[in-house]
Amino acid sequence: MTVLRYGGTGAAGTGGGSWRKWWALGAMVASMLVLGFDMTILNVALPTMAHDLGASTGQQQWMADVYIVVFAALMLPAGLLGDRFGRRRMLVAGLGIFLAGSVMGALVHSVALVIVARGVMGVGAALVMPLAMAILPSLFHEPADRAKAVGIISASSALGVPLGPIVGGWLLGHFWWGSIFVLNVPMVVIGIASCLILLPETTDPAAPRIDLVSAACTAIGFGSFVYGVNEASGRGWGDPLVLATLAAGVAFIAVLVLRGRRQQRPLLDTALLRHRAFLLNAVAATLVMFVMSGLLFLLPGYLQTVLGNSTLGTGVRMLPLMGGLLIAARGSGPLVSRFGARGVIGGGLVVVAFATLLGSRTGVGDGYGFTALWLSVAGIGTGFAMIPAMDAALGALSKDRAGSGSGLLMTVRQAGSAIGIALLGTLLATTYGSRLDTSALPAAAAHAARESVVGAHGVAHRAGLPGLASDANAAYVHGLDMALLVCAATALATAVLVMVLMPRVRADVGAAGSGSMDTGLADAPGPGARAADASVPDAVHSPGRARQ
Repeated sequence: MTVLRYGGTGAAGTGGGSWRKWWALGAMVASMLVLGFDMTILNVALPTMAHDLGASTGQQQWMADVYIVVFAALMLPAGLLGDRFGRRRMLVAGLGIFLAGSVMGALVHSVALVIVARGVMGVGAALVMPLAMAILPSLFHEPADRAKAVGIISASSALGVPLGPIVGGWLLGHFWWGSIFVLNVPMVVIGIASCLILLPETTDPAAPRIDLVSAACTAIGFGSFVYGVNEASGRGWGDPLVLATLAAGVAFIAVLVLRGRRQQRPLLDTALLRHRAFLLNAVAATLVMFVMSGLLFLLPGYLQTVLGNSTLGTGVRMLPLMGGLLIAARGSGPLVSRFGARGVIGGGLVVVAFATLLGSRTGVGDGYGFTALWLSVAGIGTGFAMIPAMDAALGALSKDRAGSGSGLLMTVRQAGSAIGIALLGTLLATTYGSRLDTSALPAAAAHAARESVVGAHGVAHRAGLPGLASDANAAYVHGLDMALLVCAATALATAVLVMVLMPRVRADVGAAGSGSMDTGLADAPGPGARAADASVPDAVHSPGRARQ
């Protein structure tokens, strides 16, 4: 059973007026935007920071990667912390930790301390991301409202990714590199104040004590795995460091699973994965993230180097993908009410497959207009697939498992994102290197040209070889096309998986008359809380506990 406590007259409870929950959602949107910013904003500042701080290439990579690695490693225990100690309390604590890391990053003047600051920010982000999702079922009891809220949260998080280079480019043009950290401060302060005023506190009194051994296995296992996958895109899958970190990650996660089988409430709750509705929706959301993260990683190289746009211009040209997501965030609810989640998710995945298949026809002479067209379609399909999948996965959980279940969902999504970047990045790099003819170049120049299209342009500029730049552009576009074909195949295979295996849920036409989809949320009052289709399983509950 979930316990809700309302902090004063401003709490977003049932008696506080429906407008309060939307103001509370606005506070979480601001927080999620900041998290999205910090996935990409540092990339713009790295050259300036490397010059001012004397950072090597390896140190620059650590400054960028440590945030993502820590973020992925700690999301799972963060969900259980929220269940035990209060989701609002831990969400505010996460924002406070993120704020401390941002202030530290703005004030320090050494590479090591910048890396530490980014790690601290990753700790805070790991608390914020899953708990912001976990609070939604307590704020939005109507499935239609919850679906809309999930869409808004998902879109705001994704929107921060392309906005990072845009905002970062503007800040670096007017201020010093520390301004990219200062940007977080006012937004996080507003987020903390809004959460304290507007959000209800929810806890699970039956949540177990934190198992430190399991928490350590989680952090080391997922951290090692995500780090190994990230490194594979640059080092190659056969590199000893990559193999060692991947093996260590798998080993620690296996220990975590085996240990959890002897516990009533394990940190990695595999019982959630035996729940078909949760598992299939989580798989669908993860594979959509695989595709979207690959697009966000691969397209900037094409837009910036091949088409010759600035960093700021590249970020702007990524916005059609986010525009499609926002359209889907607004339109997914009515479609789910009419056709059910399975139909909308499957249809969205088919649209993604069509868009990426269309994108795989990109030629080196095509302009931005063609890219904007298929990117917009991909954004719409991504939104219609991911938003109902996320909402249905959350709706399959009882409220007392919202923290741990959301933590598992976000951890799996983050792993899918890292794997998408690594696999698609490796495919593009391999195709590019094999396609580019550097036999006439000296060994050092040939190596630099094969490393990246940016390196090839640098060699071409220094050696006065415009033909090399053209050949490099053609090789990069060919590699991009191959990666987009893989995206199309992945999306289509996931659509088939969803349509064949996902349980059908009909629209709920209860007393409210909203026509919204009932997801079987355990704590919802009245008979309308049960799914209209008998094939839909009950929400996931704690083992050995009575169903509410």
